[in-house]
Amino acid sequence: METRKVQVTGGSTYTVSLPKGWATENGISSGSTVEIYSEDDTLLITPQRDTNHHEGTLEVATLEDEQLIRAVLTMYVSGFDIIRLEANRITTEQRRAIRSAVQGLVGVEVVEEGSDSVVVQDLLDSSELSIVNAVSRMRLIATSMLEDAVTALVENDDDIAQDVIERDDDVDRLFLVVSRIFRATLRSPRAAEGLGVSREDCFDFHSSARQLERVADHAVKISQLARKLEEIPADVADALLELHADASTILEQSMDALFAEESDEATKLGHEALESVLEIDEHTRTIDDMLRELDPVQAQSLGLILDSLSRSADYGGNVAETALQKAAPRP
Repeated sequence: METRKVQVTGGSTYTVSLPKGWATENGISSGSTVEIYSEDDTLLITPQRDTNHHEGTLEVATLEDEQLIRAVLTMYVSGFDIIRLEANRITTEQRRAIRSAVQGLVGVEVVEEGSDSVVVQDLLDSSELSIVNAVSRMRLIATSMLEDAVTALVENDDDIAQDVIERDDDVDRLFLVVSRIFRATLRSPRAAEGLGVSREDCFDFHSSARQLERVADHAVKISQLARKLEEIPADVADALLELHADASTILEQSMDALFAEESDEATKLGHEALESVLEIDEHTRTIDDMLRELDPVQAQSLGLILDSLSRSADYGGNVAETALQKAAPRP
């Protein structure tokens, strides 16, 4: 940390000098323009950038399959708008992995291909992205997936189960968008200003989006197990439906608390959701006792489903805790 004394020039203008070391490292000299952002009681100063687009190059000669897919996704989340993938020769398997990665991203396309390189580009206007809209969309998809997964189980409907599994890709794509936006706000105050959302709130939305992604993953797990199971006893089906209803209520209350504009409303909903999480544990133990009377193989699968519903409620509780922190007074 360095300190500077504020001076007055011209009788009405406050001035403060920039640290020479920082200015030199960032190419700031006499006549340069810097950007100044106001955030509550804080001023952020950055060098003025000529462009908002970031281009990155990645050597992929040693990367294949999942490693290559993860590398592309990482470059995307890190904020690169143009990603150039290079090697002495891009193999057919590598091109297939690159296409798979691109299909998992929103607004990204392959724009150039050669024998030794592939270029992918984010074609979306970053200013049009909204972290609030992305999380809201994740909420709708994840909660509907969980509901349909339980429906597929109790109705023994493999088509519904398969549909749930396929929708998981939509949630994953949206979470990558949320992660990209969040990391952009950490790097640049301009990104946060463009969103109209504080960086603290972006952190809360990102944390909650992670919980929704996990709910969707458990919906997929339930659907996969549902496809393997035959009809289940009516009393167990009714109990699981009731448990889902409780878990769904917790998720809805938690998300309502996260998006609430009034602190009092957010606090009320957050506490209600957390209190309901405690009741889930007792409900889960009751169903677990019912499963002990079933065939061991069936009981094991239903036990995993029971655990997924319980965990989904816990994830709702995590969102509720985030909502309470978001609504709390700030120092």
